Amino acid sequence: MAAKEIIAKLRSAAPVIVPSLLAADFAHLEQEIRRLEEAGAQILHLDIMDGHFVPNISFGFLVIEAIRRSTHLPLDVHLMISEPGRYLERFRKAGADLLTIHIETVDDPRPLLREIRRLGAIAGLSFNPPTPIEAVECYLCDADLVLVMSVMAGYGGQEFDLQALDRLRHLRAAVGGNDLLLSVDGGINDHTIGLCAEAGADMFVTGSALFGRHDYRQAMEEFRSLALTHKNI
Repeated sequence: MAAKEIIAKLRSAAPVIVPSLLAADFAHLEQEIRRLEEAGAQILHLDIMDGHFVPNISFGFLVIEAIRRSTHLPLDVHLMISEPGRYLERFRKAGADLLTIHIETVDDPRPLLREIRRLGAIAGLSFNPPTPIEAVECYLCDADLVLVMSVMAGYGGQEFDLQALDRLRHLRAAVGGNDLLLSVDGGINDHTIGLCAEAGADMFVTGSALFGRHDYRQAMEEFRSLALTHKNI
């Protein structure tokens, strides 16, 4: 599916619950993907960590290739890595449909965002809670998606950072109703998803709050219902 088609589909399906596979059972990953598909997942989120930009290490090209073989769902690949420009083409070839880089890893993200688009993928830009929102504002026209981190990327066990709500509101006001997708990642659960929806998020990356439930379909439907309710307030 072409990038423009994926963007159009995600916008029409918003609010979109985005399962983060880092929280899945990797001993039964293909079964987990099947369960998510049956639960109505529209997209899958993959966190790539390098042990340098963030302290943990997750997975790389071979795992993405295996996931790509296991599903036709778009793969939302979040690059929490130093020097992301070195690896864009390889991640795209591995199966990434969306590629999100961190503003903190580059002096100027525009060349990389343009390269992602040239490769036929959706170009995403993310920023951590300590990074001023002004750091990303001037690049909104160069991105297809902005990922607001509501926790520090790569660190587990953090609480949802409420300043993410102000950032979402600010960005929603800045972009209005254009095609730019606003996503939020970190601490998304039944207590925070409605707040993020009301603030203007379109996509909600969730890990343990979803995978900790027995019934993925019920959990996703509940999360989406909460987001819809608050989005319409």
